[in-house]
Order: sequence, then structure tokens, then C-alpha cells
Amino acid sequence: MNQLHDADHEIGKKEKKLWNYDKELKRLQVELAHLQAWVKDSGMRVVIIFEGRDAAGKGGVIKRILEKVSPRVFRVVALPAPTEREKSQIYMQRYIAHLPAAGEIVIFDRSWYNRPGVDRIMGFCSEKKARRFLELAPRFEAAIVESGVLLLKYFLIVSEEEQERRFKKRIEDPLRQWKLSPMDVESYRRWWDYTQAYDEMLRMTDTEHAPWWIVPSDDKKRARVNCIAHILSSIPYERIAFKIPDLGKRQKRPNDYIEDQSPRHIVPDISRSARHSN
Repeated sequence: MNQLHDADHEIGKKEKKLWNYDKELKRLQVELAHLQAWVKDSGMRVVIIFEGRDAAGKGGVIKRILEKVSPRVFRVVALPAPTEREKSQIYMQRYIAHLPAAGEIVIFDRSWYNRPGVDRIMGFCSEKKARRFLELAPRFEAAIVESGVLLLKYFLIVSEEEQERRFKKRIEDPLRQWKLSPMDVESYRRWWDYTQAYDEMLRMTDTEHAPWWIVPSDDKKRARVNCIAHILSSIPYERIAFKIPDLGKRQKRPNDYIEDQSPRHIVPDISRSARHSN
């Protein structure tokens, strides 16, 4: 047994040498910056949908995408529950309002696919409306793609065991407790109801013009780099040469300038007391 353990340990060390998460993530984020420049320059419109199991890591992937880019190019849409007015509208209406203009990448953190997922399971819409959505969604997405928008759809999967581990971690950690909603708890209890609903959703809405891409995410770090790498490989961007600005010379202090001496409110420097307490 010791020999087997030693062999596994050596394999793990070799994998670590071959694949460095921080280094690979930084490389991909540099490419996202190049993608951003190209999208802005070319006027391209991109929609990226993230769906998946609760606690599968959608937020973590989105966070790493946004970490080093401009919110004026990369825009995240995470809609709350619909208002009474929105409930009276055509279902897709409130999502259409958030589709990108030229030079924008819109990321949907959950999307119109709420309808065949949580809405259907939790009884927020009828079974008839959910099935009608599944019939119409491919046509809606075809219209989006035909208008010139590049549409990418990702579904993150996580095992029952790993989801339970992550939920328990949220319960124990005050910094993560906000992440555990009543809907998350219900999705944990009704794992197989959601499984059947997601299976049908993926089967009926996976199309040639807008396929679903499945992201295994029991290993969060691998899921992040794999997903970002796939996004980059799916968009035919080119590197745009950065135009180095001429900063020129800073103006000189005017001879008649008198520094304002009126009292001002300065934020206290707590780092000093923190250093002393440590």
C-alpha cells in the first residue's frame, strides 16, 4: 500500500509541474484582454450563457473572466425574480432588452433557461409553458445568431458528493453563507427532479447553431481554465496593436496657487493598529 501511495504522490507532483493554475489563468486573462480589444474594435456582439447545477461554480468562472477586463465591454446580466409587470410580458421580453450592442460581450449568469429549470421544478410556471419554451427556444436562438450575434452556451455539472461538500462549506463559513439560498437547499433535496428537467432541456435545445457545452466542475480550477480557454477558441478574434498614448508633459504648478487649508475628513489608517495587535 505504501508503494501505491508513493506512486500516486509522484503522479500528483508531476501533474502539478505540468499544469500551474495561476500561471495558466494569467495567460488566459491576457488573451481575454486581447479579445476585449478586438470586440471593441470590430463591433462584434457576443452572448455567453452560464447554466448548471447549484454550487457547480458558475460564479467562479464568471469572476475570473471579469477580473481583468472592462465592465463597459464585458457586461454581466443576473436578473432577479420578475416583477408583476414583467410576469405579464412575453417571457423572452426582459432578456431581449439585455442583448449586446456593437462591441459588447454579455454574460448571462442564469438566463431564459430558468423556465425549463427552476421555474418548472418549483412550480413558477406550468408544465405546458415549460414544454412550449423548449419547443420555441431553438427558434429564438436561431434568430439571435442570424442577426450576427455569437452565442455560446455552457452547462456546468457537479457530482452529488461534491455539491453536498460545497453546501456544507457554505453553511460553516460566514463569508459564504449568503451563497446558500432556499432555492439551493430545495435543489439539493430534489436532485433527481432537476436531473430529469436538465436532461430534457439539454436534449431539446442543443442545436447546430447554438450547442450546449458541458463543463465538468468537480475540480473548480480546471473548470475555470477549461471554460475560458474554450470561449477564446470559439471566437475568431485577432490581436489589436495597442496604441501607446503620448502622455506629454504635466502642467507646472501655477505661481498663484495656494493650497486649500480647510478641514477635511480623512479615512483613519487602521493598518497601524492592526500591525501593533499582530
